[in-house]
Amino acid sequence: MQFAEFGRSSVRKSAYHPKMERNIPDFSGTWEMKSSENFEELLKALGVNVMLRKIAVKAASKPLVEITQDGETLSIKTSTTVRTTHITFTVGQEFNESTVDGRPCTSFPRWETDSKISCEQTLQKGEGPKTSWTREITSDGKLILVD
Repeated sequence: MQFAEFGRSSVRKSAYHPKMERNIPDFSGTWEMKSSENFEELLKALGVNVMLRKIAVKAASKPLVEITQDGETLSIKTSTTVRTTHITFTVGQEFNESTVDGRPCTSFPRWETDSKISCEQTLQKGEGPKTSWTREITSDGKLILVD
């Protein structure tokens, strides 16, 4: 399991959305990685070869994450020196994306807590390790990613 912590320049407060009848945390902003643990171990567990693991770990050492949000719809752009990925999803609705090692999957994001989105990923073809991810806004305004 990989753990990464990101910080942004200004802390935003939760926004009230009348349709939801609850506060939704504001994930929007430009986020810079502050720390990361176990990324290479995650790639190894997924069966990624040594050469690609070394490249991925180096490239992902300082990703830039840009998030825009409209209610429960989030658009996340992650840029590294090697590649840029972009996903858009609505919490509570399935969408297609790729696992961290590039396998096509169907993902289902849901609210685990008032400030944490959990997402189970199901491979579209073949078999492999079960994968998931979470995104959480902490009370001190940090974005925590767990893959």
